[in-house]
Amino acid sequence: MKYKNIHFNPSQLLVLVFLFFIIIGTALLKLPFATTESINLIDALFTATSAMTVTGLAVVDTGSMYTIFGQLVILALIQVGGLGIMSFAVLIYMALGKKIGFKQRMVVQQALNQTTLGGIIKLVKRLFIYSITIEIIAMLFLAIRWVPEFGWKHGLYYSFFHSISAFNNAGFSIWTDSLTGYVGDPIVNLVITFLFIIGGIGFTVLADIWDKRRFKNLHLHSKLMIIGTLVVNLIAMMIIFSLEYNNPSTLGALSSLGDKIWAAYFQAVTPRTAGFNSLDIGSLHEGTITLMLLLMFIGAGSASTGGGIKLTTFLVIVFSVITFLREKQRITVGRRSIKEKVVFRSLAILTISASFIFLAIFTLNITEPLPFLKLLFEVISAFGTVGLSMGITAELSTIGKLIIIFVMFFGKLGPLTLAFSLARPEIEKIKYPSEDVLTG
Repeated sequence: MKYKNIHFNPSQLLVLVFLFFIIIGTALLKLPFATTESINLIDALFTATSAMTVTGLAVVDTGSMYTIFGQLVILALIQVGGLGIMSFAVLIYMALGKKIGFKQRMVVQQALNQTTLGGIIKLVKRLFIYSITIEIIAMLFLAIRWVPEFGWKHGLYYSFFHSISAFNNAGFSIWTDSLTGYVGDPIVNLVITFLFIIGGIGFTVLADIWDKRRFKNLHLHSKLMIIGTLVVNLIAMMIIFSLEYNNPSTLGALSSLGDKIWAAYFQAVTPRTAGFNSLDIGSLHEGTITLMLLLMFIGAGSASTGGGIKLTTFLVIVFSVITFLREKQRITVGRRSIKEKVVFRSLAILTISASFIFLAIFTLNITEPLPFLKLLFEVISAFGTVGLSMGITAELSTIGKLIIIFVMFFGKLGPLTLAFSLARPEIEKIKYPSEDVLTG
């Protein structure tokens, strides 16, 4: 067999590299000094996958089960998974003085979900500068809050851990109850949400803001992400505040109006793939849970640390529907037309994602004796790489955990990446006559 004749396309290579790092992470977490007590292989694999896909779902308590070494392994997987494996590879290549070839650029393009190869290397450099700078600044702000409470050693470490976890939208926390102990704390709420909103808005948007400085000069993608994020977060916050205001297990238990507002704000923005929570998810009303399901499915922005179908994908589909209902021929937003290819891509992402989620839920309902809503929440949280749970993650069977592992993997790499890794490209040589099909 001639292995040199085996060639992988960018999508296939990305899948293989992700699998390789997950296996390495699993092996490291299985080491005796990585945990405080013995952990089985499935739980180690689940944790490594959750960290690598920056999801945050956990079958064991991160703070008590893993030693400092184990937690640092998790952080390393989060950083690599959040910023992109191929981005790290590019920096290593450049550090060694090697030239970045066309194939390497194509893999990075696929990993960062870019439409063109132009400016890929420049984007990677900026990605690291922005990321490290933001994480360090955020860590210092969190240290202002946690060093006085826990001392220099633990305070700095907790700040370091949560800064990386939040910016990469991972949702891993040292504490069992996540951030519920800081539900009304302004510093913790502002810093943590700032991190995962900036991380989830997308590196291309950050680079565009840095270059253009003025909103009117930004690309259409950046404008859609900024306005869309603000509108979705504000609407979600108002809905959660109104639905949970009198819930004695959530906002109703908080004494001051300020704490209620902080809690509603935090819980409105965290489903956008962040995974932290300042309220008990299992105690939320079903109406709030339903809203969170939609937010988790939509997710963050393209070329970001978050998951989901992506906000711009959702907006393109909404604009397509509006255009059809208004009987217009072209989709226009902000005096710009959206290409037909972008619409097809968005519909493909939506269809593949919805089909995959249905299959995962269908399978889990057969294997797991748990309520449908909790299983639905778990699957969409895993797909959106969110990490929020209604408390059933540890109760899943081995088969259930494996299903969620695959869902997290699918959600992080994206439906099109996995589809392209399996499909063979087909060149159209014949154009057939068109004919109407009755729909609706």
